Amino acid sequence: MKTELLTDGLCFGEGPRWHEGALWLSDMHAHVVYRIDAQGHKTTMAEVPNRPSGLGWLPDGRLLIVSMIDKQILVQNPDGLTLWSDLSELARYHCNDMVVDAEGQAWVGNFGFDLQGGAEPIPTELIRVDAAGHPTIAATDLLFPNGSVITPDGKTLIVAETFGAALTAFDLSPQGTLENRRIWASLEGAVPDGICLDAAGGIWVASPTSHECLRVIEGGQVTDRITVEDQAFACMLGGDDGRRLFILTAPDGDPANCAAAKAGKVLYVDVDVEGAGWP
Repeated sequence: MKTELLTDGLCFGEGPRWHEGALWLSDMHAHVVYRIDAQGHKTTMAEVPNRPSGLGWLPDGRLLIVSMIDKQILVQNPDGLTLWSDLSELARYHCNDMVVDAEGQAWVGNFGFDLQGGAEPIPTELIRVDAAGHPTIAATDLLFPNGSVITPDGKTLIVAETFGAALTAFDLSPQGTLENRRIWASLEGAVPDGICLDAAGGIWVASPTSHECLRVIEGGQVTDRITVEDQAFACMLGGDDGRRLFILTAPDGDPANCAAAKAGKVLYVDVDVEGAGWP
């Protein structure tokens, strides 16, 4: 499948979400959240000095933003950003992606180690934040928990373990606890980063080092691969019919390189199955 360009000039795009007819994303190393319309025009929606990442919305429509370095979730009120939840006592290192469900519960990953400093990967936790902003540990022993999705019935959460080369699933109880941990798909040769779910139960996975976005079904079968020139860090289904796959790319993830080059792009390609679930 051949991709088209929606917009470029980003430092490093992350956390794409389709919301109210537009693509929203965090430009992590530009420290801003953008809304991007169908013509590729960018509007700054928030400025986050400590690097924005995962995005989601509360039931009342307010935007939640992960602030990576200070390990916080911020909420956008009419008068600006304020603290929604402080994760600094629970997250081992910088926080990253997040999924927010229909009730306003959020699940947030974190690096677990100093990636840019060259430290060795170590397991870390997935954090749950309830609808009132109170954080607890939801799951442990995950290798760089990153993009997450929740199925349309609200009963399963699947998280990408970037350094575990796997998508890991949990049963999601009505109380918000995660149970029955299992490998949903092993992804040998891929580095699962951002993910999104489609209505047939497939998951699109952005894999930076293999320069692709791949669709996988439970058990690990890869049904589709979309190759991109740069590294693919995140993806999201959206568009008017939910079948437009947006892919966020950049030459690499180094903060200094990204800020200097501003070579990040949003590509898109139309696929067969529409998006489903959360985000």
